Amino acid sequence: MTETTSAATAIPPAANQIPFSGADIASAAGATPAAPEITSALIVDATLWILIGFSVVTWALILIKGIQHLRISRHNRSYGKKFWGAQDFQAAAALEGNKGPAARVADIGFTTLIEADGGTTTHDLEHTGDRQELLDRRLRQQMQKERGALESGLAILATIGSISPFVGLFGTVWGIMGALTSISKSGSASLDVVAGPIGEALVATAVGIAVAVPAVIGYNFFIRRNKVIWAFLDDFAIDFVHLALKTSFLIKRPVSGSVASPRTSGTGAKHPVLKASHEDLQAEGAQI
Repeated sequence: MTETTSAATAIPPAANQIPFSGADIASAAGATPAAPEITSALIVDATLWILIGFSVVTWALILIKGIQHLRISRHNRSYGKKFWGAQDFQAAAALEGNKGPAARVADIGFTTLIEADGGTTTHDLEHTGDRQELLDRRLRQQMQKERGALESGLAILATIGSISPFVGLFGTVWGIMGALTSISKSGSASLDVVAGPIGEALVATAVGIAVAVPAVIGYNFFIRRNKVIWAFLDDFAIDFVHLALKTSFLIKRPVSGSVASPRTSGTGAKHPVLKASHEDLQAEGAQI
């Protein structure tokens, strides 16, 4: 009788024990697993939006740089024909309305020679040296400016081409971690459960590669084009110095207004003073 009472007394505590903790109840209610799933989805979505932004910047830069290079090529060809088609070095200095890197390099060269010929250069460190050294320095400085303008934006393309695959890989890894966590909580590892989340996570890597490929191709293409333009400007600057050397680095300052050059202009009109003197002589000969 005593043993039966003891057994009956021991049964209620075992029956009153709760087999679930507070965390298990919260998990059963669906509150806990939602947090990592939401966090993983947000990170993957943010990664995809970042890659989309990289893609927009890449194609915008490719379009802008492409238009820039088309204009530069057209302007350099146009000015090259005008420059080498001029009658002499002085006539080349009188060319106006020109655009492009070659025209700007020539303009800074002609401006330097005109300043040196007119004695308007100041006596400071920037203007030290003879005329050839001053001309070389000015041409080199202008070419560096042109090079900087040509290389603008290429660093962004190089950066996007380098980091986009890693940004996509980061989104993929994080997405797979969230997918595996969800699979472990569901307790099923069948193919239909695993393929969906992991496949969605791998999209980030594919997008990263798709963004990086145009950026790398565009960067390499424009680097090659910059080298061609730079070689053209380098040869043009060397030829310019050689032509200036033939004229002893002297060039006449352009005259405007009533004071014109005594040389015959391109239209064949002579200086007004010379024309008037010639007419006076003819009149005197007629009177005689």
